[in-house]
Amino acid sequence: MNTFNRDLDLGISIEKKLVDILIKKYPSTTLVNKFKGYDIWIPELHKSIEVKSDQKSQYTGNIVIEIEMYDKPSGLLATTADYWVFYDGDKFISITPKDIIKCIFLLKLHFVEFVGNGDTVKKKAFLVPKDKLFNYGKEFN
Repeated sequence: MNTFNRDLDLGISIEKKLVDILIKKYPSTTLVNKFKGYDIWIPELHKSIEVKSDQKSQYTGNIVIEIEMYDKPSGLLATTADYWVFYDGDKFISITPKDIIKCIFLLKLHFVEFVGNGDTVKKKAFLVPKDKLFNYGKEFN
């Protein structure tokens, strides 16, 4: 299995874990497949969630927030989700895109460019200190 497919399978399993948590409180929670805008829809709240897994943050201390790929806005600059939920290997933290931008702005961060695992072109992203970013969020139990 190549890196992309392995990462995709891992991402889907993490999304399913979050659905299992959410469905206890919001029984109509649905995993949305093959839609770019977001990963999970909660009809009871009329809210959408983008799920991001960054388990490398356990040792880097940073969460990667993508903003551009293929010379087009992506990630944070293209999101339509109401919330982003980050999974760091231990916990799920929910943060609004507005608060992610606020954190990046207040920390005066600069984006970096790199080719991610499984990618073939550079992306632009912020490396946001996890301890700072997670202060803006709420943990799911």
